[in-house]
Amino acid sequence: MQQEFSSQISPPLLIEGSNDDLGLESKLLELPLYEFSVEMNFTGKQIAKVFEKYPLLPGAILLDKGNYAGMISRRQLLEFLIRPFGQDLFFHQPLSILYSYGRTPILELADTTSILCAMQFTLRRSPEFLSEPVVVKTASGTYRLLDMQELNIASWQIRGIETQVRYERSQAQIIQNDKMASLGRLVDGVAHEILDPVNFIWGNVTHVSNYSKDLIKLLQIYDNNITNPPDEVLYLKQDIEFDFLESDLSQALTSIRTGAERLKKLVTGLQNFCHIDAIYPKPVDLHSNLDSIILLIGSRLNGEINIVKNFGHLPPIYCFVGQLNQVFMNILSRAVDILLDEAVRQQFETESSNNTSEKPTIKIVTQVISQESTVPGSPDSRWVSISIADNGPGMSLEFQQQIKESFSVEKRADKETSLAVSYRIITARHGGKLNFYSQPDKGTEFEILLPLV
Repeated sequence: MQQEFSSQISPPLLIEGSNDDLGLESKLLELPLYEFSVEMNFTGKQIAKVFEKYPLLPGAILLDKGNYAGMISRRQLLEFLIRPFGQDLFFHQPLSILYSYGRTPILELADTTSILCAMQFTLRRSPEFLSEPVVVKTASGTYRLLDMQELNIASWQIRGIETQVRYERSQAQIIQNDKMASLGRLVDGVAHEILDPVNFIWGNVTHVSNYSKDLIKLLQIYDNNITNPPDEVLYLKQDIEFDFLESDLSQALTSIRTGAERLKKLVTGLQNFCHIDAIYPKPVDLHSNLDSIILLIGSRLNGEINIVKNFGHLPPIYCFVGQLNQVFMNILSRAVDILLDEAVRQQFETESSNNTSEKPTIKIVTQVISQESTVPGSPDSRWVSISIADNGPGMSLEFQQQIKESFSVEKRADKETSLAVSYRIITARHGGKLNFYSQPDKGTEFEILLPLV
């Protein structure tokens, strides 16, 4: 009997899969898969003997003259045989009759399907089919069986890895937030210490300017009323270059005033950027924050990048200003990095071919917009739109897809980028939207939408 069985049906083969540790992107081909197929003209008795000899075999791939026709599981065959008169009706019948009589939905997946996605597909099945094996199609066109027990174990292992990664990320985020809060307090303290002497200079430069004008007027009156000044006075006027001193003094005081004003703006911008957010959002003037950040990155522009501001009329926006500043800084810094590289490329092309290109530019547009409500009868929603666009080389379709994937929930456990952090701040923290549009050689635009409440 053993020889007859061996000559008719090839024994099942267990493909062990990969020996590497499972990860978040692991695929079905890395799991143990059973390779076992029979023609549909074999009887239920013959397939039952195979299941009896191999108790771990979850089922069999059915072939019709060598072509894939379906799958019958161990559970299905057992249900047929335990029915009243089931053995008399089905035991000696071809598998084609059993399969046509009780055809059940089959979950068929490619071997490149991720384990987590495969688990989601299996959970969508009806409860009575949750334990049915999965048919896995390989790249070579063959079909194999995956036991649900193996898939469940692998899924739980990966979920454990994902939970650990998320825990480590949350711990790292807590530490990073604590570091940023400490740094913010430190920077705020340093800025405050700088601002005190700056205010002292700023407050006294006006008095010094008025005093100097009064003293020069007094000297002019003396000069006009004394016809024969002493030689000592004449020598001193010549030695100190009084005429030049008189004309340059006001310019020097104006320069001091301008420098003190610029330093005051820089320190104020630094204080705004390092703002430590409270528990609840507060009303903020977005234009003032954008101006502060533009002032902070001004040293990187080097006159090679134009900043064009087209600010509309915005009401105060309730937000977490420190986090929102981080979003503005991330997007603007990215645009500056790209445009600086583009400026170098343009300079090289201009020197080599006398080609004149448009100067690298960042355009910032703010406005209040309305969007039609999706709920019938509800009023249109109003949003504050902050658009930051550059005329750089743009992004490829592949890179745009990578950015979109970093925004998705499924990719949250991967390494985060500054844009992914910005997306989470805008959407999860502020209930807004972060959209981007890009075309090769036509630049990139990021649009931040914040709801008006």
